[in-house]
Amino acid sequence: MQNPMPAIFFGHGNPMNAVLSNGYTKAWTACGTALTKPKAVLSVSAHWYVPGTFVTAMASPRTIHDFGGFPPELYRSEYPAPGDPKLAGRVAELLAPLSVGQDHRWGLDHGTWSVLAHVFPEADVPIVQLSIDRTKPPTFHYALAKKLAPLRDEGVLVMGSGNLVHNLQAYAWSGPPVEPLEWGVRFEDQVRKLLLAGDHRPLIDYESLGQDAVLSVPSPDHYLPLLYVIALQNRDEPVTFPVEGFDGGSISMLAVRVGRE
Repeated sequence: MQNPMPAIFFGHGNPMNAVLSNGYTKAWTACGTALTKPKAVLSVSAHWYVPGTFVTAMASPRTIHDFGGFPPELYRSEYPAPGDPKLAGRVAELLAPLSVGQDHRWGLDHGTWSVLAHVFPEADVPIVQLSIDRTKPPTFHYALAKKLAPLRDEGVLVMGSGNLVHNLQAYAWSGPPVEPLEWGVRFEDQVRKLLLAGDHRPLIDYESLGQDAVLSVPSPDHYLPLLYVIALQNRDEPVTFPVEGFDGGSISMLAVRVGRE
C-alpha cells in the first residue's frame, strides 16, 4: 500500500527568504525534490489569522505582499500557482458541520508563497489556504486538523507555515549574526523531544511548558500551524526535522516533517 503524502511544518522566517538563496531556502528546495509531486497543497499560514474558518476558493489566487519596509524586488515577486476550487469544497466537506467560508479575496500570503517558491519553483502545484480562527483555542485547531487526515491519502500535501519560536521583540534586526537565545533553544529542544516521543498533549497545551514557552510563543499565530501538521501523524509514523537553525536569535527556522515517503 502506498504511503500517504507527508505533512510538513515550515519555519518561514523573514519574507526576504522568498528571493534569497541561503541554507534555509536550499533546504526547502531539497524538501520539494524529495517529495512525490502532490496533486495540490493545503497551506495553513500564520498570516491568515482571522475570526472564522475560510478556504481560498478562487481559480487563480493572487500573490499577497503582506509586509512592509523591504526592498522593491520582493514586492515585484509573484508566485502564480493555480488555485483549486474543488479542493476548497473538499476541505469544507471534511470539516462539516463547521461553517467554512469559500473565500475569493485573500490569495497566497507570504507564509505560503515565500516557502513554496523554493519547494515548487515552477508554481505548477495548485494551492489552497485554510485560515486560522483566532477566536479558538489550540484544542480546537488540533481537533479540526485531524478531520483533514483523508487528504493525505488523496495526494494532498498539508503544509503548516509559521515559526516554532517567534519573538520579534527579541529579534536582532541589524548587525552581525547573533547566537540563538537560550530560552528559544531550550523550548525548541523540549518540543523536539515531545515530537519524537509522539506526545502531543503538552504541545497542544503549550503554555503549560513554562517560561521558555511564554517567551518563544508570545502570540499563537506562528505556533498553531504546527498543530495542523502533527495532528495528522498516524501511529508509528516518523517525525524528522529537514530544516534547522535560528535567525536573528529569536526565530526558529525548524521544519517538522510527518510521514514515511
